[in-house]
Amino acid sequence: MDSSVAASAIKELSPEPQKGRVVAKEEWLRKWEAGNIGFHKKERHLLLEKYLDALLNSKSRLKILFPLCGKAVEMKWLADMGHKVVGVELSERALKEFFTEQNLSYSEESVPEISGAKVFKSTSGNISLYCCSILEFSSMVAGKFDGIWDRGSLVAINPCDRECYANLMLSLMERDSCCLLVTVVYDPSKIKGPPFYVPDSEVKSLFGGLCDIKCLEKRDDFSDLQKLWGLDYFFEVIYLLKLKASAC
Repeated sequence: MDSSVAASAIKELSPEPQKGRVVAKEEWLRKWEAGNIGFHKKERHLLLEKYLDALLNSKSRLKILFPLCGKAVEMKWLADMGHKVVGVELSERALKEFFTEQNLSYSEESVPEISGAKVFKSTSGNISLYCCSILEFSSMVAGKFDGIWDRGSLVAINPCDRECYANLMLSLMERDSCCLLVTVVYDPSKIKGPPFYVPDSEVKSLFGGLCDIKCLEKRDDFSDLQKLWGLDYFFEVIYLLKLKASAC
């Protein structure tokens, strides 16, 4: 079956099987320490490349947020375009590996607004990566943003924290900003997550009050990894979120 036809044929399922799943901080950190990071992509994400213009909206020198950034290679790509990149990640190892792998020198500072947090700043000054829980982050730390690239954040946040997370993202958006949000679609009764299944109805429930939401594409991303998980299909869905005029 053609992937576009398959995507349209998939019924929305209940996320109930994963509702009570909680990933503790220690579990996330162990994944990085053990190198169990199948979620990390060594190449730029195809959907970001394809819909970058929608995120940038023909503007230059934007400030762009990468929530739960890991060591995403796209951060340097956008910084090299002249944008200011801010990432937030729980794993210090991930952030240090980013700078090492991208051959970037950096400095380390404490973050007065968040107890125990650190920020790693590139010598060039256009990449700042905060080591802390995303739910501790706020506009008081780094201001608001012109764009957000959420490729693996909403689907990694514990289901019980999604509403707090969505409210945080909305509070970080400048009035003319956009968010590219990527979710995943599969049968949630077969794996416990993460990545968690986030149905279209929940995206609308979380963001629809303050944002206009457009589904840009459903992309077949099924691979041997998902087959090992016991899945029969796996799709990525990318949305464009724009703050409504009434929310500004």
